[in-house]
Amino acid sequence: MTHNIPLSPRPRPLHVLADGRRRLMTAAQLRAHGVSAAETNEQCRPGGPWQQLLPNVVLLHPGPPTSDERLHAVLLYAARDRTCGTAPGVTASVPVQPGGEQPPVPAYAEAMITGLAALTLHGFSAAPPLSALELIDVLVPRLRRLRTTGCARIVRTAALPTAVELTGVPVAPVARALADAVAELTDPGTVRRLLTEAVRGGHCEPAAVVRELNRARLLSRPHVVDAVDSLVAEGRALAEQRLYRMVREHALPEPVWNVGLRLPGGPHLGDVDAFWPEQAVALELDTRAHRQQEDDTARAEHARRREHLERLGITVVHLTPRKLRDCPEHEAAVVRTALMAAGDREPAAYVVVLPR
Repeated sequence: MTHNIPLSPRPRPLHVLADGRRRLMTAAQLRAHGVSAAETNEQCRPGGPWQQLLPNVVLLHPGPPTSDERLHAVLLYAARDRTCGTAPGVTASVPVQPGGEQPPVPAYAEAMITGLAALTLHGFSAAPPLSALELIDVLVPRLRRLRTTGCARIVRTAALPTAVELTGVPVAPVARALADAVAELTDPGTVRRLLTEAVRGGHCEPAAVVRELNRARLLSRPHVVDAVDSLVAEGRALAEQRLYRMVREHALPEPVWNVGLRLPGGPHLGDVDAFWPEQAVALELDTRAHRQQEDDTARAEHARRREHLERLGITVVHLTPRKLRDCPEHEAAVVRTALMAAGDREPAAYVVVLPR
């Protein structure tokens, strides 16, 4: 007769645990290695060889933590425990003996770095180095029962975005990280520099940033509104440069740029970014990044203006900054197709072309 009796973990010498490459463990991990709570408390006494960096997160050396250790400590503290007897959110192995292989990167459940720390990891030059940050923002679901403590600042959200892995760390997307950073900033110059770098550096489009700022209810702050105005202008200028480059590099006929259209003696039909009079093709570059969601009246007015141009025989091509950035060849083909199809259409109504 045999009995399946679970074996208790074999204790490992404390110096072996502390010699791992990532010298950071949770109370659950230490218990899994046979280290009792009393032993952990003894090791973490003042002047001892270990230190409790955050609740239930132990640094296995006495000196100050590195930036990498602070990042992982915050994630260990905030991640949801989905395993039994292991650290919250950690599915990888823990530190190994000297000379062993580097353990796999931990998989953190329902937690990711956001705010200024995330922007630093995304490569923002306007964000401070990790070592200069007193607090590291970590994004978690709204219903998690956590509190800001030590170097971990808890940021809550109704729905977690899809994280980006950078240097082995789950990081919030740029637009979300920006909104979380701006929520804690009061210096207008810093806010402006971060938003400008987001667009100028190609990290994201202005509309995505404004959506996140609006969702966070930050567009009532005057210094944020001023920075958004600069952001929209920056995004508009970059999108226009890409449009000019697309026409030139893909050998499209040269249009008339930035003009208004109206019927002879009639009403103004609207402004367009490019117009090919012979083919009656108009191009609209959508760089709108509203401070609030477009209301039904604004959307309906834009649709009516476009439908009016179509009824007059003018083909309207709609491009977005993101498509111009990511697939200019495809957008050039769309414009070329519209120009080539002009011969198969009924002649358009005569319109007056005016400089904007």
